[in-house]
Amino acid sequence: MTHQHQLHLGVLIYGCGHHQAAWQLPNSSIERLGDIQYYQELAQLSEKGLLDVVFFADNQSFIPSYTSMPSFWFDPLINLTAISQVTQHVGLVPTISSTFSNPFTAARQLLSLDHISGGRVGWNLVTSMTDAEAQNHSMDHLPNHDERYKKAEEFAQVMNGLFDSWHTEDFKPNRHHHTMINRNIKPLHHNGKYFQVHGPLTTPSSIQGKPVAMQAGASKQGIALATKYADAVYSVSWNMKQAKRYRERLDSEMAQHDHKRYIKVFPGLVTYVGHTHEEALKKKAELDQRLPIKAALKQLSFFIQQDCSQWELDAPVPKLPSLEEFNGPVGRYETILEIIQDKQPTVRELLSYLNAGGGHLTLIGTPKEIVDEMERWFNAGVADGFNLMPPSLPDSLNDVVTLIVPELQRRGLYRHQYKGSTLREHLDLV
Repeated sequence: MTHQHQLHLGVLIYGCGHHQAAWQLPNSSIERLGDIQYYQELAQLSEKGLLDVVFFADNQSFIPSYTSMPSFWFDPLINLTAISQVTQHVGLVPTISSTFSNPFTAARQLLSLDHISGGRVGWNLVTSMTDAEAQNHSMDHLPNHDERYKKAEEFAQVMNGLFDSWHTEDFKPNRHHHTMINRNIKPLHHNGKYFQVHGPLTTPSSIQGKPVAMQAGASKQGIALATKYADAVYSVSWNMKQAKRYRERLDSEMAQHDHKRYIKVFPGLVTYVGHTHEEALKKKAELDQRLPIKAALKQLSFFIQQDCSQWELDAPVPKLPSLEEFNGPVGRYETILEIIQDKQPTVRELLSYLNAGGGHLTLIGTPKEIVDEMERWFNAGVADGFNLMPPSLPDSLNDVVTLIVPELQRRGLYRHQYKGSTLREHLDLV
Protein backbone atom coordinates (compact mmCIF):
# COMPACT_ATOMS: atom_id res chain seq x y z
CA MET A 1 0.00 0.00 0.00
CA THR A 2 1.32 3.46 -0.87
CA HIS A 3 0.81 6.77 0.84
CA GLN A 4 -1.95 9.16 -0.09
CA HIS A 5 -1.34 11.87 -2.68
CA GLN A 6 -1.55 14.69 -0.14
CA LEU A 7 0.71 14.93 2.89
CA HIS A 8 -0.34 15.58 6.49
CA LEU A 9 0.76 18.22 8.97
CA GLY A 10 0.41 18.26 12.72
CA VAL A 11 2.02 20.49 15.34
CA LEU A 12 3.66 19.61 18.63
CA ILE A 13 2.93 22.54 20.92
CA TYR A 14 5.54 23.17 23.61
CA GLY A 15 5.95 26.28 25.72
CA CYS A 16 7.13 29.32 23.77
CA GLY A 17 8.56 27.09 21.05
CA HIS A 18 10.99 24.20 20.68
CA HIS A 19 14.13 26.31 20.60
CA GLN A 20 15.57 26.48 24.11
CA ALA A 21 16.09 30.23 23.77
CA ALA A 22 12.63 31.04 22.39
CA TRP A 23 11.36 32.31 25.73
CA GLN A 24 14.17 34.91 25.84
CA LEU A 25 13.03 36.69 22.67
CA PRO A 26 11.71 40.18 23.44
CA ASN A 27 8.26 39.29 22.06
CA SER A 28 8.08 35.74 23.46
CA SER A 29 4.95 34.26 25.01
CA ILE A 30 6.66 33.29 28.27
CA GLU A 31 4.22 35.23 30.45
CA ARG A 32 1.30 33.35 28.87
CA LEU A 33 2.35 29.78 29.67
CA GLY A 34 -0.43 29.55 32.26
CA ASP A 35 -3.06 31.23 30.06
CA ILE A 36 -5.38 28.69 28.42
CA GLN A 37 -6.30 31.24 25.76
CA TYR A 38 -2.68 31.09 24.54
CA TYR A 39 -3.02 27.41 23.67
CA GLN A 40 -6.50 27.93 22.28
CA GLU A 41 -5.16 30.63 19.97
CA LEU A 42 -2.33 28.34 18.81
CA ALA A 43 -4.89 25.64 18.03
CA GLN A 44 -7.06 28.13 16.14
CA LEU A 45 -4.00 29.19 14.12
CA SER A 46 -3.33 25.51 13.41
CA GLU A 47 -6.89 25.09 12.21
CA LYS A 48 -6.51 28.17 10.00
CA GLY A 49 -3.63 26.29 8.37
CA LEU A 50 -5.84 23.20 7.96
CA LEU A 51 -3.50 21.11 10.11
CA ASP A 52 -4.53 17.57 10.98
CA VAL A 53 -3.45 17.55 14.60
CA VAL A 54 -2.59 19.59 17.65
CA PHE A 55 -0.34 17.33 19.72
CA PHE A 56 0.97 17.61 23.27
CA ALA A 57 3.89 15.58 24.59
CA ASP A 58 4.17 15.16 28.36
CA ASN A 59 6.65 15.00 31.19
CA GLN A 60 5.39 14.02 34.61
CA SER A 61 8.11 15.67 36.66
CA PHE A 62 8.45 19.37 37.33
CA ILE A 63 11.79 20.16 35.68
CA PRO A 64 13.68 17.87 33.28
CA SER A 65 17.43 17.87 33.81
CA TYR A 66 18.12 19.81 30.62
CA THR A 67 15.94 22.92 30.87
CA SER A 68 14.93 25.57 33.36
CA MET A 69 11.37 25.80 32.03
CA PRO A 70 8.49 23.93 33.72
CA SER A 71 7.66 20.94 31.55
CA PHE A 72 3.93 21.38 30.98
CA TRP A 73 1.74 23.88 32.76
CA PHE A 74 -1.53 22.03 32.08
CA ASP A 75 -2.36 18.36 31.84
CA PRO A 76 -2.50 17.61 28.08
CA LEU A 77 -5.99 16.08 28.21
CA ILE A 78 -7.41 19.02 30.13
CA ASN A 79 -5.69 21.48 27.80
CA LEU A 80 -7.08 19.73 24.72
CA THR A 81 -10.57 19.67 26.22
CA ALA A 82 -10.45 23.46 26.47
CA ILE A 83 -9.06 23.62 22.93
CA SER A 84 -11.90 21.43 21.67
CA GLN A 85 -14.38 24.11 22.63
CA VAL A 86 -12.86 26.80 20.40
CA THR A 87 -12.04 24.63 17.35
CA GLN A 88 -14.19 22.63 14.95
CA HIS A 89 -11.87 20.47 12.86
CA VAL A 90 -8.29 20.03 14.05
CA GLY A 91 -7.41 16.70 15.68
CA LEU A 92 -6.49 16.51 19.37
CA VAL A 93 -3.68 14.17 20.49
CA PRO A 94 -2.43 13.93 24.09
CA THR A 95 0.41 11.71 25.27
CA ILE A 96 -0.50 8.83 27.59
CA SER A 97 2.17 7.01 29.62
CA SER A 98 1.55 3.29 30.02
CA THR A 99 4.17 3.28 32.76
CA PHE A 100 2.08 5.44 35.07
CA SER A 101 -1.50 5.50 33.75
CA ASN A 102 -4.51 3.41 34.68
CA PRO A 103 -6.00 2.07 31.42
CA PHE A 104 -9.63 2.35 32.58
CA THR A 105 -9.17 6.00 33.53
CA ALA A 106 -7.18 6.81 30.39
CA ALA A 107 -9.70 5.13 28.07
CA ARG A 108 -12.63 6.89 29.73
CA GLN A 109 -10.93 10.28 29.51
CA LEU A 110 -9.96 9.83 25.87
CA LEU A 111 -13.41 8.64 24.80
CA SER A 112 -15.04 11.45 26.78
CA LEU A 113 -12.95 14.01 24.89
CA ASP A 114 -13.62 12.16 21.66
CA HIS A 115 -17.38 12.50 22.14
CA ILE A 116 -17.06 16.11 23.29
CA SER A 117 -15.04 16.99 20.17
CA GLY A 118 -17.07 15.01 17.63
CA GLY A 119 -14.50 12.28 16.96
CA ARG A 120 -11.28 14.31 16.77
CA VAL A 121 -9.12 12.45 19.30
CA GLY A 122 -5.98 10.36 19.05
CA TRP A 123 -3.49 9.30 21.69
CA ASN A 124 0.29 8.93 21.74
CA LEU A 125 1.41 5.90 23.74
CA VAL A 126 4.76 6.28 25.52
CA THR A 127 6.64 4.40 28.24
CA SER A 128 8.21 7.49 29.90
CA MET A 129 11.93 8.09 30.24
CA THR A 130 13.06 9.49 33.60
CA ASP A 131 13.37 8.36 37.20
CA ALA A 132 12.20 11.82 38.25
CA GLU A 133 8.80 10.98 36.74
CA ALA A 134 8.75 7.56 38.38
CA GLN A 135 9.36 9.17 41.77
CA ASN A 136 6.07 11.04 41.39
CA HIS A 137 4.29 7.70 40.99
CA SER A 138 5.43 5.79 44.07
CA MET A 139 8.49 4.30 42.34
CA ASP A 140 12.17 4.74 43.21
CA HIS A 141 13.13 4.46 39.55
CA LEU A 142 11.73 3.43 36.19
CA PRO A 143 11.39 -0.26 35.38
CA ASN A 144 13.95 -1.40 32.81
CA HIS A 145 13.34 -0.85 29.10
CA ASP A 146 12.07 -4.37 28.34
CA GLU A 147 9.73 -4.35 31.32
CA ARG A 148 8.28 -0.97 30.34
CA TYR A 149 7.47 -2.22 26.85
CA LYS A 150 5.89 -5.43 28.13
CA LYS A 151 3.62 -3.30 30.28
CA ALA A 152 2.94 -0.96 27.34
CA GLU A 153 1.82 -3.86 25.18
CA GLU A 154 -0.65 -5.06 27.79
CA PHE A 155 -1.79 -1.47 28.32
CA ALA A 156 -2.55 -1.08 24.60
CA GLN A 157 -4.41 -4.38 24.57
CA VAL A 158 -6.59 -3.33 27.50
CA MET A 159 -7.22 0.10 25.99
CA ASN A 160 -8.43 -1.45 22.72
CA GLY A 161 -10.75 -3.77 24.63
CA LEU A 162 -12.18 -0.89 26.64
CA PHE A 163 -12.59 1.30 23.55
CA ASP A 164 -14.91 -1.38 22.11
CA SER A 165 -16.86 -2.10 25.33
CA TRP A 166 -20.18 -0.90 23.98
CA HIS A 167 -21.65 1.48 21.44
CA THR A 168 -24.06 4.38 21.42
CA GLU A 169 -26.48 2.10 19.56
CA ASP A 170 -26.73 0.07 22.78
CA PHE A 171 -28.25 3.09 24.51
CA LYS A 172 -31.97 2.90 23.65
CA PRO A 173 -34.11 4.66 26.25
CA ASN A 174 -37.67 3.33 26.17
CA ARG A 175 -39.96 4.98 28.70
CA HIS A 176 -42.83 2.59 27.97
CA HIS A 177 -40.79 -0.54 28.68
CA HIS A 178 -38.69 1.09 31.42
CA THR A 179 -35.47 0.10 29.64
CA MET A 180 -32.50 2.23 28.77
CA ILE A 181 -29.52 0.15 27.70
CA ASN A 182 -28.74 -3.15 26.01
CA ARG A 183 -28.38 -5.76 28.76
CA ASN A 184 -26.14 -7.97 26.60
CA ILE A 185 -23.08 -5.73 26.99
CA LYS A 186 -20.21 -7.97 28.08
CA PRO A 187 -17.49 -7.19 30.65
CA LEU A 188 -13.88 -7.20 29.53
CA HIS A 189 -12.61 -9.66 32.15
CA HIS A 190 -8.95 -8.77 31.60
CA ASN A 191 -6.65 -10.46 34.09
CA GLY A 192 -3.02 -9.86 33.10
CA LYS A 193 0.39 -9.41 34.67
CA TYR A 194 0.11 -5.64 35.05
CA PHE A 195 -3.61 -4.88 34.87
CA GLN A 196 -6.81 -6.46 36.12
CA VAL A 197 -9.81 -4.75 34.55
CA HIS A 198 -13.33 -6.13 34.77
CA GLY A 199 -15.04 -3.63 32.45
CA PRO A 200 -16.98 -2.64 30.50
CA LEU A 201 -16.05 1.02 30.19
CA THR A 202 -18.61 3.57 31.37
CA THR A 203 -18.30 5.57 28.12
CA PRO A 204 -19.51 4.27 24.73
CA SER A 205 -17.17 3.75 21.79
CA SER A 206 -16.01 6.50 19.46
CA ILE A 207 -17.96 7.76 16.48
CA GLN A 208 -14.69 7.30 14.50
CA GLY A 209 -14.41 3.64 15.54
CA LYS A 210 -11.77 4.27 18.17
CA PRO A 211 -9.31 7.11 18.84
CA VAL A 212 -6.35 7.18 16.48
CA ALA A 213 -3.39 5.32 18.00
CA MET A 214 0.01 7.01 17.73
CA GLN A 215 3.39 5.74 18.92
CA ALA A 216 6.88 7.21 19.02
CA GLY A 217 9.36 4.50 20.01
CA ALA A 218 12.41 3.88 17.82
CA SER A 219 13.85 0.91 19.68
CA LYS A 220 13.23 -2.65 18.52
CA GLN A 221 10.52 -2.99 21.18
CA GLY A 222 9.02 0.37 20.24
CA ILE A 223 8.73 -0.57 16.57
CA ALA A 224 7.26 -3.97 17.48
CA LEU A 225 4.64 -2.22 19.64
CA ALA A 226 3.79 0.19 16.83
CA THR A 227 3.26 -2.59 14.30
CA LYS A 228 0.73 -4.25 16.60
CA TYR A 229 -1.27 -1.24 17.73
CA ALA A 230 -0.42 2.05 15.98
CA ASP A 231 -2.20 3.79 13.13
CA ALA A 232 0.70 6.22 12.75
CA VAL A 233 4.08 6.92 14.33
CA TYR A 234 6.08 9.99 15.22
CA SER A 235 9.73 9.52 14.26
CA VAL A 236 13.06 11.28 14.70
CA SER A 237 15.05 11.65 11.47
CA TRP A 238 17.83 14.13 10.90
CA ASN A 239 18.34 13.13 7.25
CA MET A 240 16.86 11.04 4.45
CA LYS A 241 19.20 8.15 5.24
CA GLN A 242 17.85 7.88 8.77
CA ALA A 243 14.26 8.29 7.58
CA LYS A 244 14.66 5.48 5.03
CA ARG A 245 16.18 3.21 7.64
CA TYR A 246 13.27 3.83 10.00
CA ARG A 247 10.67 3.14 7.30
CA GLU A 248 12.50 -0.05 6.32
CA ARG A 249 12.63 -1.26 9.94
CA LEU A 250 8.93 -0.57 10.36
CA ASP A 251 7.98 -2.31 7.11
CA SER A 252 10.23 -5.28 7.89
CA GLU A 253 8.61 -5.77 11.29
CA MET A 254 5.17 -5.54 9.70
CA ALA A 255 6.04 -8.16 7.06
CA GLN A 256 7.64 -10.48 9.59
CA HIS A 257 4.38 -10.69 11.51
CA ASP A 258 2.15 -10.62 8.42
CA HIS A 259 0.45 -7.36 9.37
CA LYS A 260 -1.39 -6.01 6.33
CA ARG A 261 -2.20 -2.42 7.26
CA TYR A 262 -0.08 0.61 6.37
CA ILE A 263 1.31 2.69 9.24
CA LYS A 264 1.81 6.37 8.47
CA VAL A 265 5.10 7.95 9.50
CA PHE A 266 5.38 11.58 10.62
CA PRO A 267 8.98 12.74 11.18
CA GLY A 268 9.51 15.83 13.31
CA LEU A 269 10.19 19.00 11.32
CA VAL A 270 11.79 22.26 12.48
CA THR A 271 11.44 25.14 10.02
CA TYR A 272 12.99 28.59 9.76
CA VAL A 273 11.23 30.20 6.81
CA GLY A 274 11.61 33.63 5.26
CA HIS A 275 10.79 35.42 2.03
CA THR A 276 14.52 35.09 1.30
CA HIS A 277 17.09 32.54 2.41
CA GLU A 278 18.95 35.27 4.27
CA GLU A 279 15.81 36.22 6.21
CA ALA A 280 15.38 32.61 7.29
CA LEU A 281 19.02 32.39 8.44
CA LYS A 282 18.55 35.59 10.42
CA LYS A 283 15.57 34.09 12.28
CA LYS A 284 17.68 31.09 13.28
CA ALA A 285 20.65 33.25 14.30
CA GLU A 286 18.44 35.45 16.47
CA LEU A 287 17.52 32.40 18.51
CA ASP A 288 20.93 30.70 18.45
CA GLN A 289 22.73 33.71 19.86
CA ARG A 290 20.50 33.52 22.94
CA LEU A 291 21.07 29.81 23.50
CA PRO A 292 21.90 29.07 27.16
CA ILE A 293 24.96 26.86 26.73
CA LYS A 294 24.74 25.31 30.20
CA ALA A 295 21.15 24.18 29.60
CA ALA A 296 22.04 22.93 26.11
CA LEU A 297 24.86 20.81 27.55
CA LYS A 298 22.44 19.38 30.12
CA GLN A 299 20.08 18.42 27.30
CA LEU A 300 22.92 16.79 25.38
CA SER A 301 23.96 14.90 28.53
CA PHE A 302 20.42 13.57 28.83
CA PHE A 303 20.31 12.49 25.18
CA ILE A 304 23.64 10.65 25.29
CA GLN A 305 23.34 9.42 28.91
CA GLN A 306 26.72 10.79 30.01
CA ASP A 307 28.01 14.02 31.50
CA CYS A 308 29.33 16.41 28.86
CA SER A 309 29.32 19.57 30.99
CA GLN A 310 33.13 19.81 30.85
CA TRP A 311 33.48 19.23 27.12
CA GLU A 312 35.44 21.90 25.28
CA LEU A 313 32.92 23.85 23.24
CA ASP A 314 35.10 24.56 20.21
CA ALA A 315 36.71 21.12 20.01
CA PRO A 316 35.33 18.16 18.01
CA VAL A 317 32.69 16.05 19.71
CA PRO A 318 34.41 13.22 21.65
CA LYS A 319 33.92 9.68 20.37
CA LEU A 320 30.58 8.24 21.49
CA PRO A 321 29.50 4.61 21.97
CA SER A 322 27.95 2.88 18.97
CA LEU A 323 24.20 2.56 18.73
CA GLU A 324 24.46 -1.11 19.70
CA GLU A 325 26.37 -0.20 22.89
CA PHE A 326 23.90 2.51 23.96
CA ASN A 327 21.32 1.74 26.66
CA GLY A 328 19.21 4.92 26.64
CA PRO A 329 16.43 6.23 24.35
CA VAL A 330 17.51 5.04 20.91
CA GLY A 331 15.81 7.43 18.46
CA ARG A 332 17.44 10.66 19.61
CA TYR A 333 20.85 9.03 20.10
CA GLU A 334 20.82 7.65 16.57
CA THR A 335 20.08 11.17 15.34
CA ILE A 336 23.06 12.59 17.22
CA LEU A 337 25.34 9.99 15.66
CA GLU A 338 23.98 10.95 12.22
CA ILE A 339 24.63 14.66 12.82
CA ILE A 340 28.19 13.91 13.91
CA GLN A 341 28.80 11.73 10.86
CA ASP A 342 27.26 14.29 8.47
CA LYS A 343 28.78 17.46 9.88
CA GLN A 344 31.86 16.48 11.96
CA PRO A 345 30.83 19.33 14.26
CA THR A 346 32.45 20.96 17.23
CA VAL A 347 30.52 20.63 20.48
CA ARG A 348 29.16 24.15 20.03
CA GLU A 349 28.00 23.35 16.49
CA LEU A 350 26.33 20.14 17.65
CA LEU A 351 24.43 22.11 20.28
CA SER A 352 23.24 24.51 17.60
CA TYR A 353 21.83 21.59 15.58
CA LEU A 354 20.11 20.13 18.64
CA ASN A 355 18.79 23.27 20.28
CA ALA A 356 15.40 23.27 18.57
CA GLY A 357 13.65 19.95 18.97
CA GLY A 358 16.66 17.76 19.60
CA GLY A 359 17.90 16.98 16.10
CA HIS A 360 14.83 16.49 13.93
CA LEU A 361 14.87 17.39 10.24
CA THR A 362 15.69 21.10 10.19
CA LEU A 363 14.89 23.14 7.07
CA ILE A 364 16.01 26.73 6.59
CA GLY A 365 15.04 28.88 3.62
CA THR A 366 12.25 30.18 1.45
CA PRO A 367 8.89 28.41 1.17
CA LYS A 368 10.02 26.91 -2.14
CA GLU A 369 13.29 25.61 -0.70
CA ILE A 370 11.58 24.07 2.30
CA VAL A 371 8.70 22.51 0.37
CA ASP A 372 11.16 21.09 -2.17
CA GLU A 373 12.70 19.00 0.61
CA MET A 374 9.36 18.12 2.21
CA GLU A 375 8.14 16.91 -1.19
CA ARG A 376 11.33 14.88 -1.70
CA TRP A 377 10.76 13.01 1.58
CA PHE A 378 7.09 12.54 0.78
CA ASN A 379 7.72 11.20 -2.73
CA ALA A 380 10.43 8.86 -1.39
CA GLY A 381 7.82 7.25 0.85
CA VAL A 382 9.71 7.97 4.08
CA ALA A 383 7.24 10.61 5.32
CA ASP A 384 3.46 10.63 5.01
CA GLY A 385 3.54 14.09 6.51
CA PHE A 386 5.38 15.93 9.25
CA ASN A 387 5.06 16.72 12.94
CA LEU A 388 5.88 20.43 13.10
CA MET A 389 8.11 21.59 15.94
CA PRO A 390 8.06 25.39 15.64
CA PRO A 391 11.22 27.02 17.04
CA SER A 392 9.17 29.90 18.45
CA LEU A 393 5.46 30.23 19.14
CA PRO A 394 3.33 31.65 17.69
CA ASP A 395 5.69 33.21 15.10
CA SER A 396 7.18 30.05 13.55
CA LEU A 397 3.76 28.39 13.38
CA ASN A 398 2.33 31.48 11.73
CA ASP A 399 5.16 31.30 9.16
CA VAL A 400 4.12 27.73 8.32
CA VAL A 401 0.47 28.72 7.95
CA THR A 402 1.07 31.83 5.85
CA LEU A 403 4.13 30.82 3.82
CA ILE A 404 4.60 27.03 3.68
CA VAL A 405 0.97 25.88 3.48
CA PRO A 406 0.19 28.03 0.41
CA GLU A 407 3.25 26.59 -1.37
CA LEU A 408 2.12 23.05 -0.53
CA GLN A 409 -1.37 23.86 -1.81
CA ARG A 410 0.03 25.35 -5.01
CA ARG A 411 1.74 22.02 -5.74
CA GLY A 412 -1.37 19.98 -4.98
CA LEU A 413 0.30 18.42 -1.94
CA TYR A 414 -2.10 19.74 0.69
CA ARG A 415 -5.80 20.22 1.25
CA HIS A 416 -7.66 23.47 0.61
CA GLN A 417 -10.36 22.61 3.12
CA TYR A 418 -11.21 19.94 5.63
CA LYS A 419 -13.25 17.22 3.91
CA GLY A 420 -14.21 15.22 6.98
CA SER A 421 -14.99 15.83 10.62
CA THR A 422 -13.04 13.10 12.47
CA LEU A 423 -9.32 12.67 12.95
CA ARG A 424 -9.43 9.34 11.12
CA GLU A 425 -10.94 11.12 8.13
CA HIS A 426 -8.26 13.85 8.27
CA LEU A 427 -5.50 11.23 8.25
CA ASP A 428 -7.17 9.05 5.56
CA LEU A 429 -7.42 6.15 7.99
CA VAL A 430 -10.99 5.24 7.08
